[in-house]
Amino acid sequence: MAPPPPQRKNPSRGPAVTGGNGRPPRRMASRDAAERAAFFARREAAAVLRRVLRGDATRRSAGSIKSLVYSPTVRNKRATFALVCQTLKYLPILKEVLGSSGVLNSKWKKQEELVVVTAYDILFGQGTAVSGSAEQLILANKDILSSALDRICAKRNVSSVEDLVGQKTAVKPKPRFLRVNTLKTTAESVIEELSKIHMVYKDDMVPDMLVLPPGTDLHSHPLVTNGKVFLQGKASCMVAVALNPKPGWKVIDACAAPGNKTVHLAALMNGEGSIIACELNKERAKTLQHTVRRSGANNIQTVNGDFLDIDSKDPSYAEVRAILLDPSCSGSGISTERLDYLLPSHSRDDQDDASTSSRVMKLSAFQKKALSHALSCKFQFPQWRGWSTAPARFTRQRMRMS
Repeated sequence: MAPPPPQRKNPSRGPAVTGGNGRPPRRMASRDAAERAAFFARREAAAVLRRVLRGDATRRSAGSIKSLVYSPTVRNKRATFALVCQTLKYLPILKEVLGSSGVLNSKWKKQEELVVVTAYDILFGQGTAVSGSAEQLILANKDILSSALDRICAKRNVSSVEDLVGQKTAVKPKPRFLRVNTLKTTAESVIEELSKIHMVYKDDMVPDMLVLPPGTDLHSHPLVTNGKVFLQGKASCMVAVALNPKPGWKVIDACAAPGNKTVHLAALMNGEGSIIACELNKERAKTLQHTVRRSGANNIQTVNGDFLDIDSKDPSYAEVRAILLDPSCSGSGISTERLDYLLPSHSRDDQDDASTSSRVMKLSAFQKKALSHALSCKFQFPQWRGWSTAPARFTRQRMRMS
């Protein structure tokens, strides 16, 4: 990604202002740093938004909003996450404003997501924009866009943009859950550190799970970046706890990526025994490997391959004691946590249209195949099998599976 183009020098402005050491004053340097950070955050947000919208349109999601933003390739995660969520919140309005004003012409169509993100940030967000062609486009047309916005508000008989947004994001905030990685630290140590700035208490169901107030942002906290804690939902953590693997066991995680459940298994096993983590998708397998490295687990073997190809008669699997099966599902039961309510399909989809039903049928067919394979595996020792799914309408999911 190229850096923002330098500003042209203007002789009429006179000599550059510097500090006593020949450098720009601290406030000017700070402003430049903020502008540069905003420049890159918009482009990272645009890249995430492109993947999110394409996945939503084709019903072939590349991942949830959170998983895409918090991937290792995104540098400024906090700013990118805020830009993606807020742009999605205002997306219908932004598209209408850009379309009616003629700003989003054919020249910019290939960079539509960047234009939309920049328009949100300048019109409704921080407004820090000096460099960049997309920024200059929006700034040059800011009055036109503002007039178009006023006309839309008048047409809808509302007094503010927030009235246009309506109740789309009116979702009750949930607590921030995190799981302590006992391979690296203890719950007591984490509580001691976090309680200095946050209210923290232990969850009453999942061991080594802590609960913090809604909106707590820990993504850049050293405890998270060094793998001592994982920002993992409560429902996700309950799967490994229910399987209850013992230290020394050999366990298969059938559909392992992104790896949070895999490393949770390792922690419950005290790092003893072995875990075979299967992931068919090459890119997701890389994410799985990154998660394993961050956890510090040394008893996990990642396999970029299909769990369905595992032959239980193979001697290398003879000592398997348990299988954790968490295959892809519609995710409707965790759509709020995934932030799916921000996606365009959420406003037009009552979960019963043809495309959704077709997708659920395909997912259910795979789940049935994977579950049948897990149940048919006959290893040397008695086995435990854990299967998890997250549809809001379990009756339909169960019907598809039966």
